[in-house]
Order: sequence, then structure tokens, then C-alpha cells
Amino acid sequence: MVGTRSDRYDALAAALGPRAVRHAPLGLLTTYGVGGPAAVLVEIEGPDDLGAVRAVLVGSGVPVCVVGRGSNLLVADAGFDGVAIHLGRGFNWAQLPAPAHAAPEQLPAKDSAGSPAYVVRTGASTPLPVLARQAAEGGWAGLTWAVGVPGSVGGAVRMNAGGHGADMAGCLLRYTWVDLLGDAGGTDDVARLHYGYRSSSVGAAELVVQAELAVTPGDAAVEQAALSSIVRWRRRHQPGGSNAGSVFTNPPGDPAGKLIEAAGLKGFRLGTAQVSEKHANFIQADKGGRADDVRALMEHVRGQVLAQCGVSLSAEVRLLGFEEGETGTVDKAEVPGQ
Repeated sequence: MVGTRSDRYDALAAALGPRAVRHAPLGLLTTYGVGGPAAVLVEIEGPDDLGAVRAVLVGSGVPVCVVGRGSNLLVADAGFDGVAIHLGRGFNWAQLPAPAHAAPEQLPAKDSAGSPAYVVRTGASTPLPVLARQAAEGGWAGLTWAVGVPGSVGGAVRMNAGGHGADMAGCLLRYTWVDLLGDAGGTDDVARLHYGYRSSSVGAAELVVQAELAVTPGDAAVEQAALSSIVRWRRRHQPGGSNAGSVFTNPPGDPAGKLIEAAGLKGFRLGTAQVSEKHANFIQADKGGRADDVRALMEHVRGQVLAQCGVSLSAEVRLLGFEEGETGTVDKAEVPGQ
């Protein structure tokens, strides 16, 4: 593509047709609800769209990133000067085994505990809480933890999402992915992801399309009771409102929330952002607030915890469209040739 950067985005959007929107308000697709637009937002409604979108993006020379449900993302007020990819309803589906008591076909696999594994196949845009409830209702154990994670399956695969003593690394068997900037892709097992704590090797332009998760036969009543217990716990201990969940990963030793509270920052406000008074590892954004205030508060919290507690916190929230900062979590998206 030639001409100015704006001309290139205009041409790219025209080539993508009705799937693409110029200057789309990307921040509104996040749970923070703040932040600026994407130069181009592309909605991939279903698998048939993938080839067409990839054909346009390859060779475009523009930054590309994938946005899920936005539950772990903060977009700068200046926005994202690139192409943001969002999966539509065609990827929101789940295929569970027959009810556990019907003894469905056993897969030749084991879950993290070494028990025989049965498989749940699901699209990448399926909300994790929805999937957790469906599994519990079907009498399947192994996914109740996911009811407390507000993201999508694809986002959970990318970041190794988890909670309540479990995570994706412990239940993911295989996943299907495509490279939006090239012809790479396929179905691979969990080993390819090189999982760490809330991290994986998934690149910014690698789009997770589908996942296969291990479950084990359980009792529907027991699983639903466990699910309800998790929901009650989170409502008691974690704030609602505009936030992206835990801001910092828990370092060895004391959890991040305890360190932030020890630094005297619980309830601390900076502009339109505030450290939650309910849980110090959450930062709330005011309605109509500024994403840059949230980022500045993250930097302030990190600096104070380092100075007062001697612990360097690492952000769990992805930052998009920002310059590098001390948190070191800026998502660079992916630019061809870099």
C-alpha cells in the first residue's frame, strides 16, 4: 500500500468491506470502558471470514492485535494506531460431551491430575463464565473455576487465565490458531504455548480460533454448588464496576493486593482512577474517565510498593497504544517484518 498512513488504512478498510470500521471506539469494548479508538476495527463473524481478512492483512505493513472480551485490556486515550481484530458470534459456541452419567467416549488423554480426560470443544469468543455454567449443568468437573473469569476462551488461552487454584494450563488439551499476517496455523497441543503464570507464547497477530478442554465426570448438583460458592466469594471480596480484574500478578510471598494495602494505597485516587477500597489489586475507572489516569495510577502504585515494600510488581493487564513504562506490559501488537 502507498500514500499516507491514513490513506493506507482507508484502502485497507475498503478492501475488508463491511467487516471493517474506521476510528472505531475500541475502549468501549473493554471492561474498563475507557480509552480511544482503533484506526481500524475488524469484526470476523465466523470461520469463513478468516481467509478473506488474512488475504488483506498480509503485506499491509500495519500493526495488528487481537481483542477478546476486553476484560484484561487497557487502551490508551490516544487509541491504537493499527488494526484491531474482534471475533464475532460465529466463534461463540460450545460442544460438551453427553451427560457424564451416559459414559461418553473417552479420549486418549489425561488431565493435569492424571485422570481420564473427556473433551469440551468450544469457540474462542465463548465467554468463560457461560462455558463454566454449561459444564456444571452437564455434570462435568474441571471448569467451575472459570465462572469467575470474565474473559473469552481465546483470551484465556493466550494469557493462561485462572483462579481459585486452577488455570488453562491445567485443562487445555489442544487449540486451533491462525497467523493473521501469514500462512502459519493449525491445531497444536498445550506444550506449544510455553505457559507461565498468566503468560504464553501466543503472538499479537496469532488468533486463537478454537480450544479443546479436559473435563471429568462429576455430579451436576455438586458442580453447580461449587460454582455458586465461587460467585458468592467474588462478590464479597472483589469490586464490580469498571475494572479489568487483578492489575498486578501476585509475586512470590505476599499477594499484590496485600502489598498495595501495606503501602497505604487502598482507596488512593489519581484523577479519574482509584485503587479499589474493596480489593487493593483492583483499579476502578470513573465513567467517562481517562485511560491515561489508570495507567498513571498503575505506575504510581508500582513505584510506591517498590519503595516501601521492596517488591517489584508486574502488571497483569495488557496495555495497548501506550509508550513503554515501568510496568513493562505495553502490548506492541505485531508489525510485519519486526
